Amino acid sequence: MESCAESLGKNRSMISLIMLLTMAPEITAQYYSRLRTKFPQLDIHLIDHHNKGDSHISRADILITFAPMLTDDMVHKATNLKWIQALGTGVDNLVDLPSLRRDIIVTNVRGIHGAAVSEAAIIAMLSLSRDFPRVIHNQQRHLWERWPAHLLEGKTVGILGIGAIAQELAPRCKALGMRVVGISSDKRKVPSFDQVYGRDDLLSAVRALDYLIVLTPYSPATRHLVNAEVLSAMKSTCCLINLARGGVIDEQALIAALRDGQLAGAALDVFTQEPLPENHPFWSMSNVIVMPHLAGFFDGYLERALPIVEENIRRFLAGDTQNMINVVAR
Repeated sequence: MESCAESLGKNRSMISLIMLLTMAPEITAQYYSRLRTKFPQLDIHLIDHHNKGDSHISRADILITFAPMLTDDMVHKATNLKWIQALGTGVDNLVDLPSLRRDIIVTNVRGIHGAAVSEAAIIAMLSLSRDFPRVIHNQQRHLWERWPAHLLEGKTVGILGIGAIAQELAPRCKALGMRVVGISSDKRKVPSFDQVYGRDDLLSAVRALDYLIVLTPYSPATRHLVNAEVLSAMKSTCCLINLARGGVIDEQALIAALRDGQLAGAALDVFTQEPLPENHPFWSMSNVIVMPHLAGFFDGYLERALPIVEENIRRFLAGDTQNMINVVAR
């Protein structure tokens, strides 16, 4: 198979780009319009489902999408594909696809989610500590009911996974008067963390926590990292917040722990199966807040993500693939 530079050099005007997006039409139109204006030499096709790309996928040089939207069949049919730009940070549903060839470049937009996910973590802790779903429910019932709040001040929060997002979240938690503990595969000193445990010490780390926020990427090494043993080691007053991937937590063990009072509550933004099935127990559990994978999605997403995408397109078209931004090692 010829290299990216050779292919582009032969027929630069016919470079094909597919955008696979399932957002609101007005948002996808903005992505399409901006790239079409800045790169008129690209043949850009916008689709909203993987099964609608068959007429274009075999010719595509570039694929821009969110990793969870991809299927192995689509990648298998993309015989001319040279580069996939993920519009999120997580690429676990991309790099583990059997048909993903080693010569295909994979990039993401790592680094833009720190503020959004940090704020989602904080509102999750505040909602659980003040039982805010109960407030909303009582408003709908016109019921006036008061109860004491649990303060975040003075509490200990553990952050599982110390990446770019965690390093933005930690100082925000410190500003609220919390003690911040980190759990990482790479035990090291990190600013704003009072203590850092290695992942091998996870059981010891969770024992004193009031909140556990899961941010670690999903991989075979982190699958069900938070399991029944870990959940049973946590205080019964502790709350769990998952903003990473559903597979990091053993969901059946979590359901049992929440039902049995081993944990006080959970706020979950990600799940093993998405969308969450209508009959899933999480929907009806009073001590669970269900969020539809929106922690990292915010009103300025396009303005943060597209500069990375656009610069990568420029470097790709110039044959400078060695210096593309956020190349995923695999």
